[in-house]
Amino acid sequence: MSELVALLPMKAHSERVPGKNFRALAGRPLFAWMLDTLLAVEGIARVVINTDAEAEFGDDPRLRNPRVLLRRRKPELCGDFVSMNLVIADDIAAVPASGYLMTHVTNPFLSAATIRRALAAYQAGVADGSADSLFTVTRHQTRFYRGDGSAINHDPANLIRTQDLEPWYEENSCMYLFSAASFAATQARIGARPILFPIPKHEAVDIDDEDDWKVAALLAAGLE
Repeated sequence: MSELVALLPMKAHSERVPGKNFRALAGRPLFAWMLDTLLAVEGIARVVINTDAEAEFGDDPRLRNPRVLLRRRKPELCGDFVSMNLVIADDIAAVPASGYLMTHVTNPFLSAATIRRALAAYQAGVADGSADSLFTVTRHQTRFYRGDGSAINHDPANLIRTQDLEPWYEENSCMYLFSAASFAATQARIGARPILFPIPKHEAVDIDDEDDWKVAALLAAGLE
């Protein structure tokens, strides 16, 4: 089992952007952006799409690629409130591999180059024992406040340049790398010794609502 398998879960229902995963973004259905990117990464042996929306794909030629495996989502794993960890666990049990890359179709601008860099960092960390997993983050150096107006990461009475503040890192849910063993140890895609892997902010764009879609449409128009 020396293969790396990519997990690309995709549900039919989207509460805030109806039909989001199959809606056209700059001429391509949203799911195709990430699927095309994953297929462009030579180190990925197979892309597993765990979905309850099989009929929505129609006769899309991407699904005829021998590296793509469409898995029908089990009824008990369907719904808006099912933990993604349960879906991942089901895929791991069904498709054994030495490593897994999990991402979302709602992150259309994650690039193949960034994936390759993350894979190299993850493999190096596993090889030297310093890491068992990796997840992508967005780096921030700005002033944060609580809802009551109190400062979190700075002293308002002693302002320093934002570039001199301690960096904070946001889990952006764009990519996770892990093994079956690290997943079993924490029951999560982030293991006990993760690498925090910063990616460019535009690649971390996540489409969650209609405003996000408008931003993505502008970005996509500039890339096509």
